Amino acid sequence: MLRFKLILFAISAVFFAGAQADIVPIKPGTMIPESNTQLKSVDGKTTTLKESMGKNGLIVIFSATTCPFVIGGESFAGWEKDYNSLYESAQKTGVNLVLINSNEAKREGGESFEDMTQQAKKGEYKMAYLLDKDSKVANAFNAKATPHVFYFDKTGKLIYEGLIDNSWDIKRKKEETYLLNAIENASAGKKIDPQQTPAKGCSIKRK
Repeated sequence: MLRFKLILFAISAVFFAGAQADIVPIKPGTMIPESNTQLKSVDGKTTTLKESMGKNGLIVIFSATTCPFVIGGESFAGWEKDYNSLYESAQKTGVNLVLINSNEAKREGGESFEDMTQQAKKGEYKMAYLLDKDSKVANAFNAKATPHVFYFDKTGKLIYEGLIDNSWDIKRKKEETYLLNAIENASAGKKIDPQQTPAKGCSIKRK
């Protein structure tokens, strides 16, 4: 029964991410777009991605409050549980990490600013959680899923895009901690490989 549920979850992963299969994310080497867009944080302040940049870079994760790939479910624990540890790992290397909610079409369906605020408190988020009004930043990044990672170096150049890790994949042969590896390799001046992985999760709800 458990295996059956896991198979259904894997199928749903393809379905959710495939819902916006025509969206092609920006590629490594691209400079960070919409860096001056004003974004409201759950702490009531406003900031921009440019202002959020750490001395050695910025990691942007498009996230959600209702997506099971973020908050977890019966068959998958979700990636939200890893947010704080990834934030801490990034901070140690001079890289900042922020979350962005771009689910503009679902603000009245569990993705409101108030819902974001409550989620940040419940999860004890250490990073900024930002509201992307009208999905402006998501559209500029061509972000397609929650969660979806974009890692920029200190010059604002994209050096990794895609998955946090491969823990969602029940057929994986070994654990691949893509984002953590990218953080560690970038800090050590080593090559990031892979630079891109196919994002899996719930589609971003644009209007």
